[in-house]
Order: sequence, then structure tokens, then C-alpha cells
Amino acid sequence: MSDKDTRAKVLRDKVKGITLRVLLWGRDRLPPGVRSLVGVLFMIGGVFGFLPVLGFWMIPLGGALIALDLPFTRTSINAWITRLEAETQDPS
Repeated sequence: MSDKDTRAKVLRDKVKGITLRVLLWGRDRLPPGVRSLVGVLFMIGGVFGFLPVLGFWMIPLGGALIALDLPFTRTSINAWITRLEAETQDPS
């Protein structure tokens, strides 16, 4: 495996870890209305992705937080969380 592939894998694993932590935090600690508001704020912050702390990564993550509040998408997001948990525990 080349150095470029190794760096890509490390970055991919970091993104999966951050995504998992944010989704678990939103699911477990935020009430439903606040969760949607935080999702909207993430999406608005993602528009300013050219700024240092904010990033375009915030747009899909904000959408996922909002999807936790929608009954017809909740199962898909929870399945994604379960898959992320399995991948971050056993990253092979």
C-alpha cells in the first residue's frame, strides 16, 4: 500500500469517527426540536466551508441530524450509526 493510500485510509477513518461521535451526541443528548435546529445550523455553517473551522462536511452531517427527527428516515440513520460503530471498532 502506498503512502497516499495510507493517508487516505487514515483520513477516512477520522471522518467516520467524527461522524459517529456527532450523530451519537445528537441522538442521545439533544431533544428532537433542538436536534433539527442544530442540523440547520450545521448546514448553514457548511455553506461557509471556505472558512477555517467551518467546512463543507457540515452539510451532510446537518442533514443526518435533521433526518434523526423524521420518522421515515430514522431507521436508515440508525442503521448507518450501527454500521459506523462496527467499522470504527473493527477497521479492517
